[in-house]
Amino acid sequence: MSASLPVRIVGGGLAGLALGIALGRAGVAATIYEAGDYPRHRVCGEFLAGLDDTTIARLGIGAAFAGASLHHDVTWFLRERVIARHALPVPARAISRFALDARLAEQFVAGGGQLLPRTRHVLPPDDSGWVDARGRAPSGASPWLGLKVHVRDLVSATGLEVHLGDHAYVGVSRVEDGWTNVCGLFRRRAGLRVEREGALATYLRASGLGQLAERLAAAPRRPGSACAVAGFAFARRVASGAGLQLGDAGGMIPPFTGNGMTIALTGAARALDPLVGWSRGGCSWAETTHGIRESLRTEFAGRLRRATLLHPFLLHGPLQLLLGAAARTGLLPTALLYRLLH
Repeated sequence: MSASLPVRIVGGGLAGLALGIALGRAGVAATIYEAGDYPRHRVCGEFLAGLDDTTIARLGIGAAFAGASLHHDVTWFLRERVIARHALPVPARAISRFALDARLAEQFVAGGGQLLPRTRHVLPPDDSGWVDARGRAPSGASPWLGLKVHVRDLVSATGLEVHLGDHAYVGVSRVEDGWTNVCGLFRRRAGLRVEREGALATYLRASGLGQLAERLAAAPRRPGSACAVAGFAFARRVASGAGLQLGDAGGMIPPFTGNGMTIALTGAARALDPLVGWSRGGCSWAETTHGIRESLRTEFAGRLRRATLLHPFLLHGPLQLLLGAAARTGLLPTALLYRLLH
């Protein structure tokens, strides 16, 4: 490696791994501290809307998307009824975090990066050269519950479905190797008894999505893929203040947009050149992080705000009915909404 200053990244998810790979390609030594291990399943919609080829090339991670599905359209369901089908302006890639994270981790190490899995690390008070990519910020008062599982042979109207239920929505997306990801966001229900393996089906039925629950029950599931996450909140704005936060640590967008994975990778690409410049003595850490935060705010602030405003239409009965009526009558401006959210 060169005599440049090293960059240390806390969190080995998409943002941390992609940034580490790109830094290594630029000759900057990088170390990643990751609390978990690879491969592992994560609660995630596992499709990337709005990710462009330029960002993938800039990070040098194109090989990690081998075998990914491409979705060209989406079907929307409201309480089991189709309310809309529309083409995506740009095809969405779909790949499991199980595969993508593991491939990126392997590429990072192969490129000379130091990866320390099963290692929890606290960001130091003097955070020069440290990047926070730890993922979503914990929120003890959060009402949300995320559930996912991979299955095979799930009959699907299209490659991508979104099902709206009672205070819930669920994405169905084909990923690599014949698997389909079924992942939902639910408002937690007090007193609802669930078991880990059957939690998703239980919440589907409680949310009025019984037909989807039956489809799920009939499909062979991938061992170990059922998982859950709670205690998180969605961001109205990009994180501000000291330090540098990327990915969900910088602001978690509602998952209906399919934009969370894209934001993680785009944020890493935005941070790359300034971090390389800092590493080579181009400017101070304070100047570097301020410039990156302003760049991220320019890129993401609008879509975070608009996604938060639109989120209730996906969850609440009267607003869902309004959304469905607009879709059925052709008054829903899907192309405009896509541009506003991506």
